[in-house]
Amino acid sequence: MRRRGYLRGVLAGGITSVVAGCLGGTGGSSGRTDGSSGGSGGTVDSLPAPVQGDPEAGVTVQVFEDYACPHCRQYEEDVLPKLEADYVDPGTIRYEHHDFPIPVDDRWSWVAASAARGVQDHVGDAAFFEYTHALFEHQSEYSLSLVASLAGDVGADGETIREAADAQTYRPVLEADRELGLQMGLDGTPEVYVDGEQTADHAYETIASAIENARS
Repeated sequence: MRRRGYLRGVLAGGITSVVAGCLGGTGGSSGRTDGSSGGSGGTVDSLPAPVQGDPEAGVTVQVFEDYACPHCRQYEEDVLPKLEADYVDPGTIRYEHHDFPIPVDDRWSWVAASAARGVQDHVGDAAFFEYTHALFEHQSEYSLSLVASLAGDVGADGETIREAADAQTYRPVLEADRELGLQMGLDGTPEVYVDGEQTADHAYETIASAIENARS
């Protein structure tokens, strides 16, 4: 079962105010629900979507994920490697990652995503996607020590990424992505769009068919 039902409950049920708080502000650090201190280094307000494949490809695939969502982990493990082999690596598509903290987990939906954006900011998009794969692989083991250790494995400074995660330095970027997803009609994670059109589901066959149709 996908996260659709969960999200509908969030939007229509008793914790609507939490969602509105995540979406309504532009400062990013307010409305923090994870209990972290926020740090003293400020926040990053803008960062482009991480991209792999050919940035100039004629077909764009946008994927929205929550780092605490088990269905996103399944997508990362079972579907994305096939898309990378068949469409990303040959340069057939522009593949964009977008964040959509539902949040499935009040802390790690934000903290893990901020760590990943820190990796992107400091060592680039290729490292970001490698790091994201590693985070999902260790989804059940999240800790600040883990995000630091995995960051070191992709060439980032572990302590810098640990601080970015704990302080939610990139929360404004995540909130902007989340709002974009809602504007596009997103109702669960993972959610996939091919040239702006939402796919029926996130199965490889469905996404591949949408890509082929967009190419024709």
